[in-house]
Amino acid sequence: TGQGEYPSRSVWGFPRYVFTWHCPNGPGLSCPFVIDTSGAYFRRDGSAGNYLGGMSPPEVSPWGPLRSFTPLFFIRHLQSIFFQEEEPDPSDLLVDHNYFQEKIWPRLAQRVPAFESLRVRGSWAGYYDYNTFDQNGVLGPHPRLENLFLAAGFSGHGLQHAPAAGRALAELLIKGRYETLDLRRLGWDRLVEGKPLEERSV
Repeated sequence: TGQGEYPSRSVWGFPRYVFTWHCPNGPGLSCPFVIDTSGAYFRRDGSAGNYLGGMSPPEVSPWGPLRSFTPLFFIRHLQSIFFQEEEPDPSDLLVDHNYFQEKIWPRLAQRVPAFESLRVRGSWAGYYDYNTFDQNGVLGPHPRLENLFLAAGFSGHGLQHAPAAGRALAELLIKGRYETLDLRRLGWDRLVEGKPLEERSV
């Protein structure tokens, strides 16, 4: 794999499922946003005994940048052997309802016993934008494709970083440079050169 191929292999869209359910005897109005140690999460959805939640498969963090050099099908095979990771098929955005029944519901009921009698009301699926190289966003012009600017791979930080990333990219497009914040460290160069931008505080 040549170095110029790193960017195209580093940012992936992983399917994630979100479920909504009704449970009149649940935590109610005092329910905060809860992330269980098992990985399951939920929060109150309105004020009528409705809740929203899901769970992400465990990440394969021990390899870090190795995932950027490896074909995705091979990654998934090794994950299933060594880490029992159950990453959904990225080519299919149909919701896997068995995933809720078998994986999420037992964890929810263990955390909140009232959820044993919950009733699923709806669900949807979407892509989780993930940078396998260093789990940080990639911002700016593509190193090979002229006039292609991207803001991708924020790996769960997108909502937090979106205002700054949007402004920075707008400045880059309109004025040809960053002005408010110098975000060149988030550029494609680090992927091409194989130099991850590690965040040690999380």
